[in-house]
Amino acid sequence: MGREVDLLRALPKTRRNISERLDAKDPGVIQASREFGEMYFDGPRDYGYGGYKYDGRWVPVAHDIIAHFGLKPGDRVLDVGCAKGFLVKDLADALPGLEVRGLDISEYALANCHRDVADRLQLGNAEDLPFPDNSFDCVISLDCVHNLPRERAKTALKEIQRLSGGRAFIRVDSYHTQEQKQIFESWVLTALFHDFPDGWLKLFEEAGYTGDYTWTIIA
Repeated sequence: MGREVDLLRALPKTRRNISERLDAKDPGVIQASREFGEMYFDGPRDYGYGGYKYDGRWVPVAHDIIAHFGLKPGDRVLDVGCAKGFLVKDLADALPGLEVRGLDISEYALANCHRDVADRLQLGNAEDLPFPDNSFDCVISLDCVHNLPRERAKTALKEIQRLSGGRAFIRVDSYHTQEQKQIFESWVLTALFHDFPDGWLKLFEEAGYTGDYTWTIIA
């Protein structure tokens, strides 16, 4: 089993109006959000990001990932659930010669990706990653796996393990207290599986996932 490590600690904290989101949530909003299209990325905040633009916030995260895994030029990295490819861009810029690729299920995100990495991104599904076994030196998946039901999330974890041999890092939705769980459930739009850390660790074990991990905690 891998270890808990927060490689995203340098990200700025997001301001969330929990009560406003709760008031706005309805089946139509949730359905639109789960299409991962324009409304989710660049529509009103009620539907997701409220505008997902490149602002450089992933630069320090890219450096932390490179240092954590000891990556070097020529190594291959995959970002599963790469969205518009901002982390892919910052990883490539941070270490020239690093072979970075991104994969996402959203046609909208890929069509509106950062122009510097358009040739590094492809459409795909985390449950059936179109690459050979052990074909990457590191696989990253941030806030993606929890968007699948539990059994399908297990499949995605198996796929990440298959490609990386355990040299991987994921972040998934979780909470430490019942209060945090209630806040999370008031906010969440897309997660189809979420649990306390012990529940996630059980799933990791079932999937044979041995990579590193951290939690998205909404508080």
